[in-house]
Amino acid sequence: MAIRLSRPRTLAICALPVLALFGTAAFAPLPFTVAQPGSTADVLGDDKGKPVITIKGAPTRTTDGKLMMTTILATSPTADIGIGDVVDSWFRADRAVMPRDSVYPTGDSEKEIEQHNLQDMKESQNVAVDAALNYLDRKPGSVDISLNLADVGGPSAGLFFSLGIIDKLAGDGSGGDLTGGRTVAGTGTIEADGTVGAVGGVSLKTQAARRDGATVFLVPKAECKQAKAERPDGLRLIPITTLKGAVSSLRALDQGGKVPSC
Repeated sequence: MAIRLSRPRTLAICALPVLALFGTAAFAPLPFTVAQPGSTADVLGDDKGKPVITIKGAPTRTTDGKLMMTTILATSPTADIGIGDVVDSWFRADRAVMPRDSVYPTGDSEKEIEQHNLQDMKESQNVAVDAALNYLDRKPGSVDISLNLADVGGPSAGLFFSLGIIDKLAGDGSGGDLTGGRTVAGTGTIEADGTVGAVGGVSLKTQAARRDGATVFLVPKAECKQAKAERPDGLRLIPITTLKGAVSSLRALDQGGKVPSC
């Protein structure tokens, strides 16, 4: 016997599997990480009572202003992220949902991931020293430079470590500071030849920067669009592709010259 169903009843019956699927998804963990603006650290200053940059074997300058590296704060790799967390974060400018494997290495334990991130930070510090010395035309080993930044992992502070070293050793090259007395924040990986790379989480880092008083943000050029999407009022975005370009832009900013923008 054929049974004719009214349209509302047909839709209701068809919707049952969909509702069941959403009901299951609401309680099932999803392969995502929720991130928010993290801490900032002035590489020209101290971190937990110790100078972030220590230089021996060469005279250093007393600097003014701040060079603030920025971070994001992400849920742990073992955290259960449900659909409710995803929906909530979707409507908040101070939250971002990212694929877990874009933040953490796949298949590693939480302890291994922590060690991996700390190793990335150590390697980026070594490369940052090389990049700064290359920029200043100084041979490796001409000065003893050590970097200290506790409880931060990953390579995204590389650019700012290099800028901090340059500011302490040479400033803007004309007797002034790279910052021009400003609070300058930003992010970006660094290669020994001065190439600046993208990092991710830029829209959250701009919020952390403005929250902590920055008026200028150096952003890898490839991430300008993302940075502009949630740019806080009062924060100027300057695109960067190289360490040399970063120094040139900061000089131009202080001297009233032409400065690139996103």
